[in-house]
Parts: sequence; C-alpha cells; structure tokens
Amino acid sequence: MAAGTLVSSGSSLNMPTGSGSERLCRASIHELNNDTQTILSGTAGHIYTIISVVFNNRTSGGGNIAIIVNDGSNDISLYNSQNIPSNETFVWNDKFVIEENDDLIVWNQHTNADWYVSYIDQDWT
Repeated sequence: MAAGTLVSSGSSLNMPTGSGSERLCRASIHELNNDTQTILSGTAGHIYTIISVVFNNRTSGGGNIAIIVNDGSNDISLYNSQNIPSNETFVWNDKFVIEENDDLIVWNQHTNADWYVSYIDQDWT
C-alpha cells in the first residue's frame, strides 16, 4: 500500500500571538451551472471554521456534487459524488478548518444550483 502525503498546517502567520477578533460569516453562490467554483479562500492571519455547507438543487433533474479543499498544492476531496435528486436540499454540517493557503471549492452537475456556507472567521491580523 502506498503512503499518502502528509501536509501539516499552522504556519507562523496563523498562530495567535495577541488579541484578535471572531465573527460569524457566510459565503454563497447563486445559480451555479454544472461548474466548479471557489466559494471561500483563506487569507493570511485568519483561521476559518466551516460550520455548514448547504446545497440546493433548483432543477427538475438529479446530479452529483463535490466539496473540495485545495491545501495550496493538492485537491482534498471532503465530499465526492453525492447524488442530490431534483428540487432537494443537502446539508453537510461536519466542522472543518481552512486557513491561509486553502481554498474551499464546490462543484455540481446541476444546471441551476445554490450553495451557502456558514463559517467563523478568526482574525489575528
């Protein structure tokens, strides 16, 4: 069995060294049409805790979705090939973290779909 590549996080820019702020935020994409799009990009000095990812299929046909984090070098599949029937909503509320070099990427096969991400932004800048 081949070993995977371990990528650690926690660069010195994201380590809390003083006072910071924390706020609830959201990101959304309206009417994504059979495409891939970055919904949230990490920023230096910030740590983002993803609370939930909501997907709504607004079409009369089913199709697959994927949720991916790019860690600066690799696409890490968090949720892959989940089939969502017509006019259904999918909620994924497993918590995870993205930071400085990470991008949260979503993909859907549907011709008309909405995405909504709730997250906590910890700002240490």
